Amino acid sequence: MNFDSTSKQFRGIAGATVLIAVTIGFVSLLVMQTGVTHASSVFLIPVVVAATRWGVFAAVYAAVAGVLASAFFFYEPLYSFRITNPHEVINLILFVFVAVTVGQLATRLKKQAEIARQREIDMRDLYAFSRRLAMAFDVGDIHAAIEDHLATVMQRKVVLFASARDAANSSGHRAGITVPEPVLAEAAQIASGRREAAASTVKSDAAETWLVRAVSPKSLEFGVIAVNLGDATQAMIAELRTRVDAVLADATATLERLGVAHAIGEARMRAQTEQLREALIGSVSHELRTPLASILGAATVLGASPALANEKKLKALVHDVRDEAERLNNDIQNLLDATRISSDGIHPHLEWADPADIVNSAIEHCKRRLAERRIVLNLERDLPLVHVDPILVQQALVQIFDNAVKYSAADSQIGVAARARDGHLIISVSDEGTGFTSADHKKMWDRFVRGERHAATTSGSGLGLWIANAFVAANGGKLNAVSEGPDRGATLTIELPVAQAAIPQLESDADE
Repeated sequence: MNFDSTSKQFRGIAGATVLIAVTIGFVSLLVMQTGVTHASSVFLIPVVVAATRWGVFAAVYAAVAGVLASAFFFYEPLYSFRITNPHEVINLILFVFVAVTVGQLATRLKKQAEIARQREIDMRDLYAFSRRLAMAFDVGDIHAAIEDHLATVMQRKVVLFASARDAANSSGHRAGITVPEPVLAEAAQIASGRREAAASTVKSDAAETWLVRAVSPKSLEFGVIAVNLGDATQAMIAELRTRVDAVLADATATLERLGVAHAIGEARMRAQTEQLREALIGSVSHELRTPLASILGAATVLGASPALANEKKLKALVHDVRDEAERLNNDIQNLLDATRISSDGIHPHLEWADPADIVNSAIEHCKRRLAERRIVLNLERDLPLVHVDPILVQQALVQIFDNAVKYSAADSQIGVAARARDGHLIISVSDEGTGFTSADHKKMWDRFVRGERHAATTSGSGLGLWIANAFVAANGGKLNAVSEGPDRGATLTIELPVAQAAIPQLESDADE
C-alpha cells in the first residue's frame, strides 16, 4: 500500500467519523423532539455518503461505527456497547452490505467517469494535433507537431528523432532536454531499421529510464521517439508503456489518414533533389568562372588593340564575344547568388552609406548595358544615410537595371529617382518597356520564372528579380513593382528603412 492510498483511507475515516458525529446529534434531537425510539436507519446516510465519496473501506467503517453509536446512545442498556437487541445485529449486516455494494458501485462509476474524462481530453488533444498537422508547411513542422502532441498527452519529456542521422548527429541537447548517449544510440539503431521498432527501455547514468520506440511500427518516416520516464518502478513502466502505445496508436491513425508518411517522403525527396541541384549549380558555376574570365580578358584586350582599329568586322565580332561573355558571366553570378541565398542564407554586413553613392555605383557597373538608353537621374539633395549592406543594395539595383534594359527598346528612357518619405528611403527605376500584366505580377518574384510573353524572344534565367528581392529583404527593405499594363513600361521601387535616431550619434562619433 503506497502513501497516497493510506492517506486517502485516513481522510475517509476522518470524514466518516465527522458524519457519524453529526448523525448522532441529529438523531438525538429527533428523539427528544418526536419521541421516536427506532431511528437507527438514519445511520445509513453516513454509510452511503462515505461509500460514494471515500470508497468501501470508509463505508464499512461508517457502518460499524453507526451500529455501535446506535447501540451506545439509543438502545438499552444505554451508554454501553453491549448489543442485546437482535435488530442491531440485523442493522450491522444491512449496513455492511450497503457499504460494500454502494462503495463498489461508486468506485466503478468513478473509474468510468475518469476514463471518459481522459478520453475526452485525448480526443481534444488529437483534434488539435490533426489541425496542426493540416497547417504544417514542411517535414520539420510535422515532426514538431508529433513531438509536442506526445509531450502534452504523456506529460513527460519527449524527444523525436526524424532519422538515424538525426539521432547519430545529435549533440545530446534538444529543446532544453538532455538526451543520454545510450538513448541516442538506441534511437539511431531503431531509425536505421537495425533494431525492432517495438518499444525498448534504456537506463541512463542518472538512473533514469527512457522508453525508445518508433512512432509507427509500419513506417519509419514518422521518426523515433524517446520518452523520459524518470525514476519509475517496473509497474509504472508497464503502465506508461501501455499508455504510450495507446497514444501512438491514435496519433499514427491520424497520420495515416492524412497521408503524412507519403508527404514526408516526397518532402525529403524534394529537399535532397534541391540540395543536389544547388551543389551541382555551385560546382559548375565555379568551374565556368575561370575560363570565362580568360575569355573576357582576351576580348577586352583585342577590342582595344590598334591592329583591329580598321577591321570593322573583326572588331564587331570581338565586341559580340565580349558582350556574350559578360551576359554569361552575369548569368553565372546569378546562379551563384541563388545558391547562396537558398543554402547559406544572406548575412548582410551593415554600414552607413550614402544612397547617391549606391545608385551611381550601380549605374557605373551597368555602364555598357545602359549605353544605348537615356538615363535620367532625379536624386533629392541631402538624402539621409542608410544603415545597409551597400554591396547587396547595389547588386539589387544592377538586377533591376538589367531587367529594365532587357525589356525596353534602344534609345528609350530609364528614370532613376531617390527620395526620403515617412522614415524610408525610396529608390525607383522606371522604364518605357513592355511592362507586365497582373498575372505576371503574381509570379515575378518567384525563382526561375519568366514572363510568358517574352520567354521565346528575351534571354534570361528568371533569377534577377528573385535575387534583387532577397537582397533588399536582407537589408530590412521591400521591393515593389507597378505597371499600367503591357507595353506601358514598369516602375520598380526599393524601400529601405532610415534610422534617423542613429544619425546624430553617428555624427557625434565622427566628431570625436
